[in-house]
Amino acid sequence: MSLNDLYREVILDHYRSPRNRGSLPAADAHGEGHNPLCGDEITIDLSLADGVVTDVAVSGQGCSISQASASMMSEAIKGHTLDEIKSVSGDFIALMTGDGIELDEEKPGTVLGDLEALAGVREFPVRIKCATLGWHTMLDALDLSDA
Repeated sequence: MSLNDLYREVILDHYRSPRNRGSLPAADAHGEGHNPLCGDEITIDLSLADGVVTDVAVSGQGCSISQASASMMSEAIKGHTLDEIKSVSGDFIALMTGDGIELDEEKPGTVLGDLEALAGVREFPVRIKCATLGWHTMLDALDLSDA
């Protein structure tokens, strides 16, 4: 199995079986995002304790890229501090825009883990907004949107 096939499988797995799906009735932060270009919708609820995201729930609908990316984002931020979240978000958005993040081609997954599966999206500029929608929605909800 090639690396591209493996990455495709990671994306499809998150799309078919999204992680942290649902809502949090007593969320400390809530965000809603919409991409009018393709109709993607994301809603994110977050629970916080002492500056750490203790729980996250994602709901919405849209293309496989937006939904898989939101699922992957939910796993990447759960249990992490706001500073760590701001850092990984900045790295992921830089990866999507081709702005300064270099992946280790010899050791895939060592820079951003499974999030690297979405690196191929940057070859399709119109899809970058799909991949980053959940991230921007989460940053806005946490008031970290300057990342």
